Amino acid sequence: MSTTIGELNEKSLHAALKAWVAQPGDALETPLDGYVIDIIHGEQLIEIQTGGFTPLKSKLMALLPQHPVRIVFPVAQEKWIVRLTPDGEVLGRRKSPKRGEVLDVFAPLVSIARHVMHPHLSLEVLLIREEERRVPHARHGWRRGGWIIHERCLLEVLRGQRFETPAAFAALLPPNLPQPFTTADLATALHRPRGFAGKMAYCLREMDILIPAGRRGRSVLYMTR
Repeated sequence: MSTTIGELNEKSLHAALKAWVAQPGDALETPLDGYVIDIIHGEQLIEIQTGGFTPLKSKLMALLPQHPVRIVFPVAQEKWIVRLTPDGEVLGRRKSPKRGEVLDVFAPLVSIARHVMHPHLSLEVLLIREEERRVPHARHGWRRGGWIIHERCLLEVLRGQRFETPAAFAALLPPNLPQPFTTADLATALHRPRGFAGKMAYCLREMDILIPAGRRGRSVLYMTR
């Protein structure tokens, strides 16, 4: 079996999502303008991004002027954590109490928020069920009690939500938000930490969805356009 560009270093989740998104006739792992594109679907370039968006910045700057680009980002609505021995034997499997949602895209989106203004860029969030496989590692596993993530595996794609324009992101603002509001107000309405609310407000400001509306003490006030 032949191996295409990038396949040797491809992680399980990325490979599974690429197979799920790709349609018959699409070109996979294809060089274009100095970059390798995950999927070329007609004229559209599709990038599967399972981690942060920072590595995409230079690629987007180079490709967006000439090509429509869709970023596909998975969020684990349901996650199973599996612990394995170094030989791959299963030691245990448990369901994580954390449940992801579409809002989680704002954390990685901070690094490319301004690019969302480009008419060639769209973004699709896929809510998935995934299995996170962990193996012991004495030196690098201190954050997880001596365990590191070995790979993430796709179990099921539950649903997707596509954002074709910046205005589509405005629908993620909670309806009970006062006008004007601070990031503390936004955090309360979302039931999220203020740090997350700050990232969301930054992204929406970069997209021209929010505009500054003065200050309340040390806090910036925002209003929707």
